[in-house]
Amino acid sequence: MIDPKILDDLAKRLADALPSGIRDLQRDVEKNFRATLQTGFNKLDLVTREEFEVQAAVLNRTRAKVDALEKQVADMESLLKNTAQ
Repeated sequence: MIDPKILDDLAKRLADALPSGIRDLQRDVEKNFRATLQTGFNKLDLVTREEFEVQAAVLNRTRAKVDALEKQVADMESLLKNTAQ
């Protein structure tokens, strides 16, 4: 989910860029920009930095476990091969 403060800031910047005659409608325009931006960002299926970092940590732990298991299997295969000879 995108930080609402970022959306508010972006919507305000877009509204501020409008010609001065339209600025009277600034609040409505900001609200519409915010809603449009939120809809667009939701379609992108974005994650927060925190969610990304949590999943990266899970992936790192999983990778370490897989590496350890691969080594264990290789050691067992080696032992079986030496025993069979």
